[in-house]
Amino acid sequence: MSARRSSAARSTRRFTHVRLQNWRNFSRVDLPLQERNFLVGPNASGKSNFLDVFRFLGDLVAVSGGLGHAVARRGGVSEIRCLAAKANPNIGIEVEIGGDAEEPWRYRLVFGQDPVRHLLQVKEEVVHRGGREVLRRPDEQDQGDQERLRQTHLEQVTANREFRPIAEFFRSIRYYHIVPQLVRGSERWESPEVDPYGGDFIERVLEVPLRTRTARLRRIQKALTGPPRSWLRGAPLTAAVPQLSQLVAERDSRGIAHLRGRYQHWRPHGKWQTESQFSDGTLRLLGLLWSLLDDAGPLLLEEPELSLHPAVVRHIPQLMARLQETNPRQLLVSTHSADLLQDEDIAPDEVLLFIPSDRGTEVQSGASIERVRQLLEAGVPMPEVVLAETQPENVIQLPSFAG
Repeated sequence: MSARRSSAARSTRRFTHVRLQNWRNFSRVDLPLQERNFLVGPNASGKSNFLDVFRFLGDLVAVSGGLGHAVARRGGVSEIRCLAAKANPNIGIEVEIGGDAEEPWRYRLVFGQDPVRHLLQVKEEVVHRGGREVLRRPDEQDQGDQERLRQTHLEQVTANREFRPIAEFFRSIRYYHIVPQLVRGSERWESPEVDPYGGDFIERVLEVPLRTRTARLRRIQKALTGPPRSWLRGAPLTAAVPQLSQLVAERDSRGIAHLRGRYQHWRPHGKWQTESQFSDGTLRLLGLLWSLLDDAGPLLLEEPELSLHPAVVRHIPQLMARLQETNPRQLLVSTHSADLLQDEDIAPDEVLLFIPSDRGTEVQSGASIERVRQLLEAGVPMPEVVLAETQPENVIQLPSFAG
């Protein structure tokens, strides 16, 4: 096991700690976060719901968003509240945000329903910067007008002036889980909202200025077909998409956005194909590489290994680490892949283990579990340790379904 990598460039702002209370699968979470975080656990253990905490924070400050919108799109308070919640029915999120050139921030939000009308209500909203308290609610004005507690101060530009950097940071969060079928049907996408599943993926590519877009697509194309080695530490994604010689994004005569790739074969000039002819793996890999080149804030990824060859998957952590040296953004990645986790540069504190129980799912970093540390120090490969630690109980009974 190698020592945790050091990056030449460090993120200027990232989540350093998260605490949860009664959020979906989790009765309680108190967890430090790293620049890279790999979420590992059985199905339905809460990996997606953990990522949704950060999407929720982004929804608080989105245009046409806010607390009411963020809660409603998740089905209401009762759908968000952990089923294991007992004495305290409220839902709490607290995050710490660090950066090299500024004092750390801490934002805490507790919400639930008022006891009379059962309407959404802010129970607590607190902001700290360094050791100084910037905001604490409910305040005297809230006590005199309970309707004020239907909104956070974070979402209001007239109220968040002293802690607006938090709102800007939450607004920079990006979530991607590209569904190839939606990318292929992108001409039918009509919603003004960003679709993290790829319905507007090609439109978002075309929104990037031409010079930047061309440079990114050229870099992606070269990475997919082999050299140069600048993407990875001496191990390029050699022929991840064989014969791809050019990649562009453009509109057709009807104004519909398309990705087009030229593939070399026996014809002198090759053949052009659009996204409708790309394989699922090609589209997912294009979406992954494009998202990694985006210069926004924390990036949330769901199972990037889907539809990809194991030889490609094994290089994803190196790819992330390499790009973080020049584009330092925080990564939170859910995975079930032993191939992805076998990278020797993944440190125990970068792996978050999701362990379900009748009290809700517990989340611990690999570095905080003694038996995990001992096995890793003894030379047992990371995938064998963490996947065994989080495998579902009684999974051996599954073959009995066949009779």
